[in-house]
Amino acid sequence: MNRGNGDGGGSSENGGGGGCGPGYGYAHGPGRGGVNLPALRGHNEALLLDLLRGAGPAGLGRTELAARTGLTPQAVSKITARLGGEGLIAEAGRAVSTGGKPRTLLRLVPQARYAAGVHLDRDELRAVRVDLAGTVVAQSRGPLDFGAGPDAVVEEVVRALARVADPGGQPLLGVGVAAPGPLDHRAGVMGRVTGFPRWEGFALREVLAGRLGVPVLLDKDTNAGAAAAASDAADAPGGFRGASVYVHVGSGLGAGLRLGGEVYRGGRSGAGEFGHQVLRLDGPPGRGGARGCAEVLCLEAVARGDRAGAARIGGGGAANLVALLDVERVVLGGRVVARAPEVFLDGVRRVIAVRGAGAGPVRVALAGAGVAEGAAELVLGPVFGRVG
Repeated sequence: MNRGNGDGGGSSENGGGGGCGPGYGYAHGPGRGGVNLPALRGHNEALLLDLLRGAGPAGLGRTELAARTGLTPQAVSKITARLGGEGLIAEAGRAVSTGGKPRTLLRLVPQARYAAGVHLDRDELRAVRVDLAGTVVAQSRGPLDFGAGPDAVVEEVVRALARVADPGGQPLLGVGVAAPGPLDHRAGVMGRVTGFPRWEGFALREVLAGRLGVPVLLDKDTNAGAAAAASDAADAPGGFRGASVYVHVGSGLGAGLRLGGEVYRGGRSGAGEFGHQVLRLDGPPGRGGARGCAEVLCLEAVARGDRAGAARIGGGGAANLVALLDVERVVLGGRVVARAPEVFLDGVRRVIAVRGAGAGPVRVALAGAGVAEGAAELVLGPVFGRVG
């Protein structure tokens, strides 16, 4: 993406977002404005793009963009002119006149760029292509044998991405891949996934990047789910950006944490092993070796058709995190939740309300997007200055 040399351009000095969101690597939190310095050009571009993404098709005027960011009108005009030249933004009409000349409104052009997301579950593969607004424009879903090993799974990923590719041949900003943990997010290397020892040490990110010819990010499935939930909340009216936990109930039970405005992975990429919480000391053995862990108890309840019981177990684990981390929002996702959303919503809410260990009320909501969308959002995040 060619950005020019003025106030809206970028360089390797101002952050490149890990190679997947060219030149838009600066993060900005709520209430932080723009900076009128050439050294922070990438930050300012991302700031305007993020505001326009949140505004949707209605758009915003240059005066409003300047007021919200603290940038000068001249800086806003230069940046928006360049973004318009790149096809990233366009006019959205004119605002209603209040006596003077009607203001021209600007909007994000979602179809200007695309990213892809892949969810590798233990028994299913889902791939999506999303536009800059995070809207799914193509998707593919099919069975997957994760136990078949890395080579076979890589071939399945390549085929799935070919099915969702842009017919016009537009290249992707990048591909986000969400897989079962443990894994090393920074190195892009798989860990010893429970039940699938052949994956340990496999450099999945490097292999896929070589096959696809585009940047690839690798993260745990639950972290991708947390990224999707955070994006939904940030784009919604009111823009929630507080501490949250994404609880995923699918072929396993896990969680992704969003703390301090970004996904919390821990120093060794091991945070969020939600399912390994021991809830019953004399309970049945789980896949990780412990007895009575939340995952085995929850999945046993699902297997016998006791979804309300599964929801209570998930709620108990979530309540532990609420008490430990002062989480303000719990988001529920995964295919098991999708089959009985109201049961899980009600069950988790009841447990958290009874436990009442937090400092204030806790919002419990259903995920608005899936893990594959979240994997794509990890790619898009740097374009909008959002930390993955």
